Amino acid sequence: MSSMTFGQKKFIPTAPEKGSFPLDHDGLCKEEMIKYMSCLRESKNDNSKCRDFAKDYLACRMETNLMAKEDWGKLGFKDEKK
Repeated sequence: MSSMTFGQKKFIPTAPEKGSFPLDHDGLCKEEMIKYMSCLRESKNDNSKCRDFAKDYLACRMETNLMAKEDWGKLGFKDEKK
C-alpha cells in the first residue's frame, strides 16, 4: 500500500543553512557537553544561567572541527564582559 494519496505533494528535504552538526563519536568535547547538560539540569533548563558552559562547548566543537568556525556574535554571544 502506498503512503501517498492523490494531490499530496512529495516531501523534499533540504539541508540546514549552516550545514551539518556532526556527532562527537570520539568524545572530543564530552567533558564540556556534560558540564553544559548538568548546568541545564540544575537550573531547570534555564539556558541563560549556562551561557559560559555553552560557549565552552561550542568553542571545543570549533577547535576540533566538529563545526565550522563562526563569529561569536552570530552564535548569540555578543561582546560579553565577565
